Amino acid sequence: MFSRDVLTIDTKSVTEEIAAAIREQVLARLRKKGVVVGLSGGIDSSVVAALSVRALGKEKVFGIFMPERDSSGDSLRLGRLMAESMGIASILEDIAPALIGAGCYQRQNEAIRMLFPEYGDGYKCKITLPSVLDSDRLNVSRLTIETPTGEQKSARMTPACYLQLVAATNYKQRLRKMTEYYHADRLNYAVAGTPNRLEYDQGFFVKQGDGAADFKPIGHLYKTQVYALAAELGVPAEIRSRPPTTDTFSMEQTQEEFYFALPYDKMDLCLYAHNHGVSAADVARVLELKAEQVERVFKDIEAKRRATAYLHTPPLFVHAVGEIHKV
Repeated sequence: MFSRDVLTIDTKSVTEEIAAAIREQVLARLRKKGVVVGLSGGIDSSVVAALSVRALGKEKVFGIFMPERDSSGDSLRLGRLMAESMGIASILEDIAPALIGAGCYQRQNEAIRMLFPEYGDGYKCKITLPSVLDSDRLNVSRLTIETPTGEQKSARMTPACYLQLVAATNYKQRLRKMTEYYHADRLNYAVAGTPNRLEYDQGFFVKQGDGAADFKPIGHLYKTQVYALAAELGVPAEIRSRPPTTDTFSMEQTQEEFYFALPYDKMDLCLYAHNHGVSAADVARVLELKAEQVERVFKDIEAKRRATAYLHTPPLFVHAVGEIHKV
């Protein structure tokens, strides 16, 4: 029978399994000396760092903090807390100057001014989606801005505004990944990916940005399970209690309002149920929702899979080249 317990795992055995896989993948298959992890202060990067330490030892794990102009101060503080708790070497790389040079913020502002011409210094912004539970809504994003005096305004985004704002913002994830690979190359380390199963399945990553990595040790785990591993691995309580955020735009924003239909714990269960053929009625009973609401979530899962299939698609060739350098 379907219940919340379907995502319960034996955290000790799962930790040992992943640690063994990291050792085999990094040392034997990739032939690297250690692991580089971008530390955001969030649960996923913290768990990946802790798993890497468990697998290879703290001397072979290197953490990188990569704040920029719109980053929350908590991200850097909690990232440092994680590095200190694990005893790993780390470095601060402020990526704001490079983003300025690439025109990231200028291009963002140009996109926002398509809807709000007054947008400028002292303003903040975020992108949100309407709740999937309320109605069979279209996935049309809204742009919310906050003036220097605290007044908020919101408008439905045009395709041109949305595409340019997202394209400009994606500089951030791609520059972070470039920075990770710089340090990985100089140390002869592998780059760890931090997406969990929910994010990977639903395309909540930037292609050649946070979607790029040499190995992805928690990609098979639902976010609920990542939180369970965090307790097993001794991730600081403040990180474990922090709600999942995007930390991408200048206004505070949860992953739920930016991309997912529900809080992560309910979204995990809906994704599991959809993957295993559980009926909407059974899910609704457990989550205390209506069956038609769960059906909307199921449809949204499939819609996101279709819309983000491109992110999972490797480069295309005219003719197959073959596995010349099979690892």
